[in-house]
Amino acid sequence: MSWLVLFGAIVCEGAGTLTLKFTDGMTRLWPTVLMFAFYLTSLWGLSVAVVRIPVGIAYAVWSGLGTVLVATVGVLWFKEEISALRVVSTGLVIAGVAGLYLTGTK
Repeated sequence: MSWLVLFGAIVCEGAGTLTLKFTDGMTRLWPTVLMFAFYLTSLWGLSVAVVRIPVGIAYAVWSGLGTVLVATVGVLWFKEEISALRVVSTGLVIAGVAGLYLTGTK
């Protein structure tokens, strides 16, 4: 259950980061409110997950997969540039997260 909450927190963190694109420097009210709501929900989920998942692993998975999510959506939705180095670097983030997961947490 803690892992499901953590993955929900990752989705909310990614949504908050992507919503930043629409806040126009936090000058647009509703995108800014939505961004804060996503971030607060994400932090709440992370705080619930670390009750049963070691904090170092939970935070690394949260930040690593959040980074991969935002980078992927940036390329697919916002048509950001993709390069071989970006793909390899994203793969290394995924490998690092998988390595932490495989360390045998509860």
